[in-house]
Amino acid sequence: MPYSYEPHFFEDMEVGKTFESVGRTITEADFVNHSAFAGDWTELHTNKEYSKDGPFGKRIGHGPMTFIVTTGLVQRCGFVERTVIAFLGMNYMDVPNPVFIGDTLSAEFEVTEKREFESRDDAGLVVIDATTTNQDGTVVFQGDMKFMFKRRD
Repeated sequence: MPYSYEPHFFEDMEVGKTFESVGRTITEADFVNHSAFAGDWTELHTNKEYSKDGPFGKRIGHGPMTFIVTTGLVQRCGFVERTVIAFLGMNYMDVPNPVFIGDTLSAEFEVTEKREFESRDDAGLVVIDATTTNQDGTVVFQGDMKFMFKRRD
């Protein structure tokens, strides 16, 4: 897959186009910062002793944190830089496996839909499917992201 840190406009995005992110290792600070920002201090994510007896034997990352890391990996690819006007939502999101401290995540992105807006001529809709995996190739996130991309002037 091509690696790019080049902004892409609506006209540059074609169905089937793919992007691959760099890796990012999850740290203790990521767990703490997500809990603090979200106000979610669930013990499965924040209590080492409690989590030892839990279903995974240790703390796991919040599912929403995995999504947020994936959005950061989109940014690291660069194709949305200075050309995305808005994140418009998602049609689906799946977090099939846990993320642990020390996991290194990377993502693959594929343009799956592109269409013009009837209400504006300066932008269009681009839907991008995301698959995030850990260092072992285990899928930890799948979902789509709907973006409003600028058109070239």
